[in-house]
Amino acid sequence: MPVDLIIWIGALIVAGLVLTWLLKVVKATITTAISVAIIILILQLVFGIGPDRLWQQIVQIPQIVWQMVTGK
Repeated sequence: MPVDLIIWIGALIVAGLVLTWLLKVVKATITTAISVAIIILILQLVFGIGPDRLWQQIVQIPQIVWQMVTGK
């Protein structure tokens, strides 16, 4: 086998693996974005909780966890 053919096959395999990984990442990103949008929409329409109030609670999560761990 010529060396160029071996390199070409190797490059094709690597490109296939990278493409597969990229498609998985894009799919996970889109799924997550849709899930977040649905949750925010439900919170806003059903409970009247806006994205700003939700964001305030998200920002407080590290403080709440720290208080639970330290017991303060």
